[in-house]
Amino acid sequence: MRELEPRLFPYIWRYSKAEQLKICAVVLASLPFYFASLDLPKRIVNDAITGKAFAHGEATAPFLDVTIHWPDLLGGGTTRVFEGFQFDRFELLLGLSTLFLTLVLINGAFKFYINLQKGILGERMLRRLRFQLFSLMLRFTPEAQREVKSSETATIIRDEVEPIGSFIGDAIVVPVFLGTQAATALAFIMMQNIWLGLAAGGMVAVQMTVIPRLRRQIILLSRQRQIASRNLAGRVAEVLDGLQAVTLNDTGRWERAEIGGRLYSLYDLRLRIYRRKFAVKYLNNLLAQITPFLFYAIGGVFALKGELDIGQLVAVLAAYRDLPPPLKELIDWDQQRLDVEVKYETVAAHFGPQRLLPAEREKPGTPPLLGSPLRAEALALRDPQGGLPIEIGDVQVALPGQFALVPPGPIAQEFARALAGLRVPTSGSIRIGDHDLSTLPRSTRARRIAFADLEPVLFPGTVRDNLLYGLRVKPLRTSAIDLSKSRINEAVKTGNPADSIDDPWIDYAKFGVRDAREFDERLLDLLFKLDLGDDLYRFGLGALSTVVHDTPAGRRMIAAREHLREHFAQSGLADLVIPFSRGSYNVQATVAENLLFGVPRDPTLTDPRRLASVRLFREALDRVKLLDDLDRMGVAIARNLRDIFADVPPGHPLFRRFSLITPDALPDYLRRLARLPAEGRLDETDSVAFLALALAYVEPRMRFGLLDTSLKLRIVGARGVVQAFMHGHDGCDIESYDPNRINPRSTVLDNLLFGRIDTARMHGEQIVQREARAVFRQFDLERPVQRRGLDQQVGNRGQLLTERVRVRIGLARALLRDPEILVVDRVSEQLERGAETLIDVTTAVLPKGSLVASVSSEAEAARFPTRLALRSTESRLRNAAE
Repeated sequence: MRELEPRLFPYIWRYSKAEQLKICAVVLASLPFYFASLDLPKRIVNDAITGKAFAHGEATAPFLDVTIHWPDLLGGGTTRVFEGFQFDRFELLLGLSTLFLTLVLINGAFKFYINLQKGILGERMLRRLRFQLFSLMLRFTPEAQREVKSSETATIIRDEVEPIGSFIGDAIVVPVFLGTQAATALAFIMMQNIWLGLAAGGMVAVQMTVIPRLRRQIILLSRQRQIASRNLAGRVAEVLDGLQAVTLNDTGRWERAEIGGRLYSLYDLRLRIYRRKFAVKYLNNLLAQITPFLFYAIGGVFALKGELDIGQLVAVLAAYRDLPPPLKELIDWDQQRLDVEVKYETVAAHFGPQRLLPAEREKPGTPPLLGSPLRAEALALRDPQGGLPIEIGDVQVALPGQFALVPPGPIAQEFARALAGLRVPTSGSIRIGDHDLSTLPRSTRARRIAFADLEPVLFPGTVRDNLLYGLRVKPLRTSAIDLSKSRINEAVKTGNPADSIDDPWIDYAKFGVRDAREFDERLLDLLFKLDLGDDLYRFGLGALSTVVHDTPAGRRMIAAREHLREHFAQSGLADLVIPFSRGSYNVQATVAENLLFGVPRDPTLTDPRRLASVRLFREALDRVKLLDDLDRMGVAIARNLRDIFADVPPGHPLFRRFSLITPDALPDYLRRLARLPAEGRLDETDSVAFLALALAYVEPRMRFGLLDTSLKLRIVGARGVVQAFMHGHDGCDIESYDPNRINPRSTVLDNLLFGRIDTARMHGEQIVQREARAVFRQFDLERPVQRRGLDQQVGNRGQLLTERVRVRIGLARALLRDPEILVVDRVSEQLERGAETLIDVTTAVLPKGSLVASVSSEAEAARFPTRLALRSTESRLRNAAE
């Protein structure tokens, strides 16, 4: 992807000149019809209404006759192409009026087509520009990655280029379209009367020269506001990223003051823009209204003198009516042009060549091996503490091998990152074999050198998605046969790729497996080596079940369920899990779960607040006379929580113990309690709020004594009505509990237990977890559960995972790429046996590869076969392989 042109119009011309010229050709084709629509009112007034065509007593006049008047240079004379039709005065009036309406429709069709095409062109160019900026972002140098704020770059690609894309469709077409229309109208006026034409032309000249000059200051202010807005977004992102520090230091007031100052600056800039903008608008409107005054005065005088007939005056006024709008739009276009040019140049500077790595063309085939040895020649690295660059003497070590960089510390980390391409040496070079890493193509470097550290970048998605990320380099099928022709055509027109994420991107044959399922087994083996088996098992227990009850795995799950129940009964632990039974109330389940006796197919309905607002659910409760009782139960819960939290500050552990109300929601419930009626039903909004509390209530956890035997029996009896009401409506179906089936809306653990753990039993959950795992192993279900754990969502930047899991996923991702050299930075800190695990896993997975590790201690370094020492002597680091 080539760099952006520094200026806007060269960029527009490069990528859209063909489309711009096509639309301009249509604009030129529309001008004869537009001119005819200007001339026709004169004929309607003069020939039909005043009867000029019948002035010599003719009974009829020609209509639609076509006559060519040849100029004197071509011999003069006339040629009648078509004699037309002979109409009387009434017919001529209707004919001319119908022709005028036809021309209006034709001109409207031209405008529709032109506006549609320039809109399409603008959207295509916006798509191209955004894709180019994203592609250039991928080429940011390591220094630019540290310098540029991600929020600012995202704001540029998402928001700041939007007006640029919109303008590109108008950039050439609008001045051609509006300019030719204005010129046509002005030429028509001059053809009727030269003085009126000169008056109109003079006012046009003033408008087109004075107004743009006055607007230049507005553009400069707009540029300042754009930069200030971008800085505001960056500052907000900084505060959000450092919100923990703001909370710990209680500096919220200072931060609010700082943001308030920035917002005032933005307000002041906008106010100054408004003042100039509306002053210019006032002047523009004044100049536009002076011209009609001149037409009425001057044209009226000429009409009274007989030098201008009424039809011509009407035509001039009609033509002038069409003159100000295109002029105003041209002036607006010019202001938009100046504004967009500034925006484009600002964007182009943000993605300037100084921030980009050199562009590279993708080369077919497998990248070459780097070979041996590893050499550093007159290498100087950036000092992490901000001092002078630290020089590293020449070094040469043979590959493959397993090396620890010593002494542990920042310099070793910088060397590891320079080797991985995440740092650019200030001078000197790193060579592997015959290859200088600074000139090595990025694709080759990424293929042959992998890197893992303590802060791996994980993208939102599943564990599997992040493990496979490094293998999705290019699709195996280059022809996008599964894409629609229109999508491929649009991709070609906008410079976008025709690749699809639905194409096969992973070469399973390279790993000796046939498909994704077999590859999952390879992933599990690798993760087990990194001691993630227990984590995957835990993730899998909380995942929704994917097995079907009539499959072998489903039958084993149901058999395991029955076996576990019998085992608990034989061990005297029958009451450890309270099973789901259609005829009884499960005290360890919520009121909502007991009412539904299943799981909603719509996952949002598992939220009691969402369920409480569903019309069908409320109607069902009203039918069985439970709605008012549950509302009152919710009111009682709110009152109990009000008393509990009366003097409790936010963040107190009690809020976690009684999790029905969050600290933010408590004031709202207090207001609702204060306005409750003494008797009668609650209004719907209050009913929804209090019903949500009742639906989330579990008696053994809350212990408010609000569920008596009678209410439990009524809830059990209401199950059939609730399921019947919600069946087949608005996606509210319930997947019922059935002891002989697998519930696809329940988790793997819930499907095994088919009930709820009795929390009143001491260590009940630990006992159940232990026994459940034994049953999973006995029925050959543990590995499928762990495979299901690969579908665990990692969250934004892996925040849903612990640090130890994140680090191991990053290491596993690097190992899966089968690199020639694996570079790691202190990863052994998060491994069970430290460096021993790292060496063992690398040896098993990369038997022919090399390992270069920055470690956290000398003890860790001592476990490596070879140590690569970095010693500083007189500001010079001398390396030696020990």
